[in-house]
Amino acid sequence: MKNKRHLPTTMIAGLLLSHSMQSQANGADQEEQSSAVHRTTGGCSSTHEFRFDLPSRFPHAHLVPIGIGVQGAVCSAVDLKTGRQLAIKKLSQPFQDVTFAKRSYRELKLMRLVDHPNIIKLQYAYTPQQTLETFRDVYIFTELMDNNLRNVIGTKLDHERISFLVYQMLCGIKYLHAAGIIHRDLKPSNIVVCKNCSLKILDFGLARSIDTSFTMTQYVVTRHYRAPEIILNMEYDTKVDIWSIGCIMAELITGRVLFPGTDHVDQWMRIVQTLGTPKPEFIARTTPGTQRYISNQPTVPGRPFAELFPDEVFDAGTSSNHPQLTNDSARDFLRRMLAFDPRERISVDEALNHPYIHVWYYEEDVNRPPPQPYDHSIDAQVLTVEQWKKLLFAEIQDIQRTMSLDDGEG
Repeated sequence: MKNKRHLPTTMIAGLLLSHSMQSQANGADQEEQSSAVHRTTGGCSSTHEFRFDLPSRFPHAHLVPIGIGVQGAVCSAVDLKTGRQLAIKKLSQPFQDVTFAKRSYRELKLMRLVDHPNIIKLQYAYTPQQTLETFRDVYIFTELMDNNLRNVIGTKLDHERISFLVYQMLCGIKYLHAAGIIHRDLKPSNIVVCKNCSLKILDFGLARSIDTSFTMTQYVVTRHYRAPEIILNMEYDTKVDIWSIGCIMAELITGRVLFPGTDHVDQWMRIVQTLGTPKPEFIARTTPGTQRYISNQPTVPGRPFAELFPDEVFDAGTSSNHPQLTNDSARDFLRRMLAFDPRERISVDEALNHPYIHVWYYEEDVNRPPPQPYDHSIDAQVLTVEQWKKLLFAEIQDIQRTMSLDDGEG
C-alpha cells in the first residue's frame, strides 16, 4: 500500500511558483478572475467595490489580492497574532436573492462538517456587524494554498503528477459522497494546489444530497464540465462528479478544454462528436422531446481515445517509478470516466482501484470516516431571504463562539 507522504515535494515546485499571482477565488472561472482586484488603502477592492473590513489582527497593509468571481473576492492575509497566512473570501451580495442567501448558508454549513486532507478546511467565519438588522458582510477564512489548478493547466505534466492530482480529487469526492454530498461544480478553478503537489477541493455552495431525486437547471454546473445527463435535464447521481474529474484530467494532459461548448446545445454536440451518439438504452431514458431531437441528428461513431489523446500529448521526458503509469493506462482510465451513460461510467471506488490511480492508494485518505450528515431537508424549505439571512447570522455567531483563530499552528 502506497503512502502519498513519500511523494517528492519537488514534484510540482517551481511550476506553481512560476505564476506571479495566486488564485484561490472559490468558483471564479479564469475569465471571471480579474486584475481589477487591487490593493487600496481600504483593503482589497475591485470594480465591484469589494472592501475588506477585518479584525485588527489582519492589517490592510498585509492583504494581497488573489482573485474575484461571481461568488466573491479573495485575499490572502497575515494573522499578526499567530503569524499564519490565510485565505479570506468575502461573499458577493449574499442576500441579493433567495438563491444567493441559500447558497451562502449551505456552503458555510457544509464547510463546518467536512474534515479531509483533500477538502479545503474552514478556519473561521466572521462578520463585523453585531446585529441581525445590520448584518450584511460574510467573510470565510480558510487555509491558503499556492495556486488553483487553472493556472497549472497548459504546463506539461508527467504521469506521476497527473495521476497523483486526480487521485486526490477522487479521495476528496469519495469522502463527500460517503457523507451523502454530490459536489456538482468541480472545475479547475474550484481546485487548489500547493507546491508539494497537495490538492484541495473548494466551494460547496452547489452541493446537494445524494438521497434527493432531482434534476439540475442548466446554469448550475460550469458548462464545460457538465455530464450529458445534466445537459439533458435527466435525474443524476454521484457519477456527475466523476465526469467532471474526467474532463479536468483531459485538460491537464492536453492543456485544452475537452468539450468547449458555447451554449448547452453546442456542449451536447461537442460531446456527441467526440464520444459518438449515445446507445439506445441511454436515449430511452431521456424525454420524448430529447429522443426526437437525437433521432433527427446523424449517427456519429465517436473518435478512438488513441486519437483524442495520442502519445505526443503525454510527457515522455521523465521516467516513472511506476510502470503501470503509461499512456495506454491513462487513456483507459479516461475512457471509463467519460463513459456517455452514467450506468457504464466508472464509480469512485472503481476509479481509486484503477492501475493508473491505485499506485497512490493510502487507506487514511481513501476511507476516512465521513462527517456528521448535513440536514439537506432544510434545502427543500421555501424560505425568504430574511429567513436565510437569520440562519446564516446564527451560524456565524456559533462559529465565533466555538472556533478560534488562535487554534492551529503559528
